[in-house]
Amino acid sequence: MSDEDFERIRDYIRRRAGISLAPHKREMAYSRLAKRLRALGLARFDSYLALLERADAEEWEYFVNALTTNLTAFFREPAHFPLLADHVRGLGRPPRIWCCASSTGEEPLSIAMTLCETLGESASRSRLLATDIDTQALERARAGVYPLAAAQAMGEARLRRFFLRGTGERSGWAKARPELLGMIEYRRLNLMEPQWGIDEGFDAIFCRNIMIYFDREAQTRLLERFAQRLVPGGLFFAGHSENFSRQTQALRLTRNTIYQRVAS
Repeated sequence: MSDEDFERIRDYIRRRAGISLAPHKREMAYSRLAKRLRALGLARFDSYLALLERADAEEWEYFVNALTTNLTAFFREPAHFPLLADHVRGLGRPPRIWCCASSTGEEPLSIAMTLCETLGESASRSRLLATDIDTQALERARAGVYPLAAAQAMGEARLRRFFLRGTGERSGWAKARPELLGMIEYRRLNLMEPQWGIDEGFDAIFCRNIMIYFDREAQTRLLERFAQRLVPGGLFFAGHSENFSRQTQALRLTRNTIYQRVAS
């Protein structure tokens, strides 16, 4: 991979997915894309990039999937979920929630479990949309199958209530119960697309630890678009390493990493 090859890769992923790939990510890009080059029988990165320029959507999908980071866990940043419970409890109607970087499904499932614990049987009437750019991650999310050790981290009570333990050849795995998976609508979405096809007002949007990969201009543009899709008083949940308090007047910081749509 030459310097020119890497700069082209950085440009392509920025334009396709909004990701600002830092210079120190060169080895990561090399190792992930090299697998695709070998599968295609290509020896040089410039040959792959030339192929990519004339490729169809499927090859671009491989490219984006390879460079997307999917770090997630059940009830990651756990302080957010009791606050979500308090918020939906006071709505007086089924909540509408969007998880816009759903990865392999741990986060939307954590939201769904929180709704069930908070709202009981009426949780099934909730609207829970989960989107991601990575099609391979979405396939795993729809399947809802996870290593048992990862599921056990949420506690034995939740594991028994919301998951089925594998037996025999499936020992060591856990699958989310159908009624829990059925609460979630998974959809592929590139946040950089000019049209999302998502117009309804949400009571909460989770966009945690994803915009750190975007430059400031892209962050500000996305924050304005997210705010437009929140109902007045709706909550926007950011990641622990993200701070957007001075980037938009449409969202007001209410507590660390949680913003609220300003009524206007």
